[in-house]
Amino acid sequence: METLFIAGIFLLAAVLFCVYIYSIIWSYSDAQERGKPGIAVALLVALLSWPLGLLAWIIFRPEQASSSAFNSRFYNSR
Repeated sequence: METLFIAGIFLLAAVLFCVYIYSIIWSYSDAQERGKPGIAVALLVALLSWPLGLLAWIIFRPEQASSSAFNSRFYNSR
């Protein structure tokens, strides 16, 4: 019975770790799409009390960057 409990705890920890990593990757890409420094947002989400940092980014993130701004950045970088 104790082995099953330990396996359950390990599985829960593994799932939470995967969610943690995915939220960091998502916050990085979301910040980049919105024209913000992705690495700074990802570090804040990762290091600044993880669930609260992620919630803060979701609440306070800027509006979606317009497609024309994206296109002009894309074509000007060539």
